Amino acid sequence: MGLVIGMDEAGYGPNLGPLVVTATVWEVPGRPDEADFWKLLRTVVVRDPKSSHKKLHINDSKAVYNSARGIGPLERSVLGVLRGVGHHPGGWRELSVLLTGGQVDLDGEPWFTGRDLPLPSTRHDLCFDELANRWRECCTKSGVRLRAVVSDVVLTRRFNSAVRDAGSKGVALSRITLELLRRVWDPNGDEPTLVIGDKHGGRNRYDLLLQEVLDGVMIFRRQEGRESSRYRVNRTELRFEPRAEAHLPVAFASLVCKYLRQLSMSLFNAYWREHLPELKPTQGYSTDCLRFRDEITATAERLGLAADDWWRER
Repeated sequence: MGLVIGMDEAGYGPNLGPLVVTATVWEVPGRPDEADFWKLLRTVVVRDPKSSHKKLHINDSKAVYNSARGIGPLERSVLGVLRGVGHHPGGWRELSVLLTGGQVDLDGEPWFTGRDLPLPSTRHDLCFDELANRWRECCTKSGVRLRAVVSDVVLTRRFNSAVRDAGSKGVALSRITLELLRRVWDPNGDEPTLVIGDKHGGRNRYDLLLQEVLDGVMIFRRQEGRESSRYRVNRTELRFEPRAEAHLPVAFASLVCKYLRQLSMSLFNAYWREHLPELKPTQGYSTDCLRFRDEITATAERLGLAADDWWRER
């Protein structure tokens, strides 16, 4: 038996809303670097939803979610898997506590304070219990087990502080991701482990950043380049690759991140529309964030909100 850990993020690019980082931890039969999740879970998972509407669509979040389809397909995949491992969050707040371990102050920003969203947030054609049962059956037969899903929701003030401390947005993301990794990974563990994550801002070298979270554990560089950066730490191989969502553990992490962020942005937009009913909602990206900033600035000042509370500097 081995472990595979997949890591991804959502919300790195926007100037509004939280950054969400997630790690998923999977037990697999045999060597972790030989595990083909798409084959092992083929009876319940599909990468292309056109091939079967009765399976869970797992892929890069950009392939599962878009504004035209809405949050439904994304929610179906995330809640379907979570229910398959025994979790039944009834709302955004319960889901956030489940995934972050209660380590994020959900009342740290006014659009979250005392607020919640019921889950599921939309109607679905298939019963989640049916999806969960099929997930459990497939995992029992294949020997795959989702051991943990752990997220970090980085609110605006913390994000700005992390970027200032790091001196760059990319380094801040790497540090936040590797700190989350250490919550689910024992570098001195006995189980053979494969860690896979997306590259951060085109970075090729990660050993110095790994040193910051490894407390002196030896790191061996195996490869550093555009296509892959690989390291060995005891019985763990760590890989940082572009398009890492080709690996199912990373793809599912991507879906969890996007789902948490979309729910958070729903609360964010609802708050501002309470004060400005005609305000058009935003997802916080560069194509729209300046318009939104200009429209809420006067209201934010009236409410006593500093820009550092809601506007990400980079």
